[in-house]
Amino acid sequence: MCGIAGWAGREGGPVRQDPGLAEGMAQTMACRGPDDRGVWSDRHTTLIHTRLAVIDVAGGLQPMTAAPGGAAAPAEEPLAVLSYNGEVYNFRELRAELAALGHRFRTRSDTEVVLHAYLEWGERCVERLEGMFAFAVRDPRRRTLFLARDRFGIKPLCYALTGDALVFASEPKTLLAHPDVRPAVDLDGLRVLFSMARAPGEHVYRDIRDLPPGHTLTYGPDGRTTLRRYFQLEARPHEDGLDDTVRTVRELLETSVARELVSDVPLSVLLSGGLDSSAVAALAARALSGRDGRHGHRVRTATVTYSGYSDNFQPDLVRSSPDAPYARAVADHIGADHLEIELTTADLIDPAARRAVLRAQDVPAPFGDMDTSTYQAFAGVRRHCKVALTGESADEIFGGYSWVHIPDLADEEQFPWVAFEQWHPGTRDGLGQGLLSPAFASRLDMRTYYAERYDQAMREIPRLAGESAEERRAREICHLHLTHWLPRLLERNDRLSMISGLEVRVPFCDPRLVQYAYNIPWELKTFDGREKSLLRAAVADLLPEQVLERPKAPFPVSQDATYTKALHQEFADVLADPSSPVLPLLDLEKARRVTGPEGQAAAQDWLHRMNVEMVLQVDTWLREHGAGLEL
Repeated sequence: MCGIAGWAGREGGPVRQDPGLAEGMAQTMACRGPDDRGVWSDRHTTLIHTRLAVIDVAGGLQPMTAAPGGAAAPAEEPLAVLSYNGEVYNFRELRAELAALGHRFRTRSDTEVVLHAYLEWGERCVERLEGMFAFAVRDPRRRTLFLARDRFGIKPLCYALTGDALVFASEPKTLLAHPDVRPAVDLDGLRVLFSMARAPGEHVYRDIRDLPPGHTLTYGPDGRTTLRRYFQLEARPHEDGLDDTVRTVRELLETSVARELVSDVPLSVLLSGGLDSSAVAALAARALSGRDGRHGHRVRTATVTYSGYSDNFQPDLVRSSPDAPYARAVADHIGADHLEIELTTADLIDPAARRAVLRAQDVPAPFGDMDTSTYQAFAGVRRHCKVALTGESADEIFGGYSWVHIPDLADEEQFPWVAFEQWHPGTRDGLGQGLLSPAFASRLDMRTYYAERYDQAMREIPRLAGESAEERRAREICHLHLTHWLPRLLERNDRLSMISGLEVRVPFCDPRLVQYAYNIPWELKTFDGREKSLLRAAVADLLPEQVLERPKAPFPVSQDATYTKALHQEFADVLADPSSPVLPLLDLEKARRVTGPEGQAAAQDWLHRMNVEMVLQVDTWLREHGAGLEL
C-alpha cells in the first residue's frame, strides 16, 4: 500500500516545477510508504509516490513509466506514467491476457499490470480491475492526467482545482502542503464534519473534493475536467433458492478471501470474535493450510482488548459481551497463531496517540477511544505483519446493524443510523453535537442537511419493479449503507492503519459478492429471524457454536472510569482557557455542567462521552492543524 500525489497544470498556464514542493508533499505521506519514494515530472505534470512494498518488493518501484515498445522502463518520452496505490487481485489473469496481446513485462508487480492495462484499454481499464485502488496516470500522448478510484472507495483519493492546475493526493494533509490549496472551512464544511451520512465527493475543506468511489476524473490540457462513473450496483431478480443462495455466498466469500491472501510479506486477520471477522479468519485458515490441513501455513490472527475489560465488562446498549474470549475460541478452533493486544487507559489517553489519530484522519471525529484503540491495535499488528484482513462491510450487505431490525427506525424517511442517533438520549442532538450552542446548531441546521442528502441518495438507488414494500425498503437501506455509511468506515480503517504502514484488506467488499448480496431478498437474508442469517449459514461448519450464536457487538469502548476522569480534566482545561478556539461554537453553561459530578456520571455512557471527545478534537484541530473557519 502506498501514498500518491501530484499536480497537473493547464497548458498555457504557469508551469510549476518544484522539487522542494514535491518532497514536502511526499513527506506528509511518509507513513503510507516507508519503504521507498519517487517523483516524476514533465513540463506540466508532477507525480509523487511513497511505497509500502507488499507484492514484488524489489520490482514495483514508482512512479512507473511505460516506454515505447511496451516495457516498463525510464524513457525521455514515455507512453504513460503511473502512480498507484492499492492491490489488484486479478492481476495475474490480466497479465496473461495482456501478454497474449503483445505486452512485455519486466516485473511481477500488479503496478505494471495496471500500467499496461491503461495502455491497452485506456480509461476503461478500471472496469477490468478487481481490487482496491486509487491511481493517477499521466498520458503524454493525450496530454491528460487520469485519476481513478475503486468501486467502494476502499483506497482514498482527493483533489483540488486551483484555477490553472489540478492537485491530487491520497490524503488532504498532502493537498494542504501545496501552497495553492487553502485549509478553509465554511459552514457547509462543518455540516460535512458533523455528518454521519456525507454525500460521495463531499469534503470538510472548502477547496477539496473526494473522487467518489467507482469514478474516474480526467484533467485535459485546457484545464477542463471530466468526471465519469464506471460502476453502480444493479437491481436484478434473484432466482436462487435458499440452499443455492447460501452455497453461492460461501463460494464468493471463499474466492475473495483466497485472492486477498496474496502477499510477498507477512499478513494477519483482525479478529474480534464476531461473525464477520471470524468467517474471514476461518476461510483464510483453510486457504493457507489446505483443505486437508496437512500442508501450508497457519493463519495469524490479532484482537484488541483493554486491561481488565473482560473481567469487569458491563453490557451497554449495543454490546452484550467482550470480544477477547470469543476471539480466543475462534483462534483455537481454526489453529491460528493468535496475538492479543491489551491496551491500558494510559494508552487511550496518551496525548501523542490522540494527536496521531487526529493527524491521521485530518479532521475531527467523535469516536474517541474507539479511534485511539484502533490506531494502537493497528500499530501492534504492524510490528508483526504488513497486511491485515478485516470483516468490514458484512453488516452493510447482510443486514447486521440493529437499526435495520427496529421497524420504527428502519421505516423512517431518513438514513436509519441517523434515525438511531436521534432516538438515543446520548446522541439526540447528533453524534458529537450535544455541546454545541443553540445558535450555532441552528446555523448548521443538520436536519435540513440530512433531508437533502437523503432525498439525493434515494434518487440514485437502482430498484426492481414489483417488489413488496418491505423488500423495497430493505434494498434502499442496503444501498444507503453502501454509499453513505460504509465509505466513512473504510476511510477510517485506511487512515488509522496507514499511519503505521499497515495495509488493510476487506474481502467482503468484493464487487461480485456485494452485487449478489444486494439482490438477495430480505426474507432470505433473515430466513431464521436473525441478523445476517445467510452469512451465519454459509460459514456454520467453520466456527464454534458460541461464535455463531453471538449477537453483533461493535468495536469495544473503554469502561474504565479513570478514562472518563482524565477526559473531563482535559475538557475542563479547554473551557478554562479563554483562547480555546472551540469556545465560540459551544453552549458554555451546558459544557461546564459536564465537568461536574453529574456530567461525569452521564459521560460513562459512551454515546454521551462522544460529545466531549468531539469538542476536544475540534479544539486541537483549530489550534494545531491550520484549519481556518470562514463562517
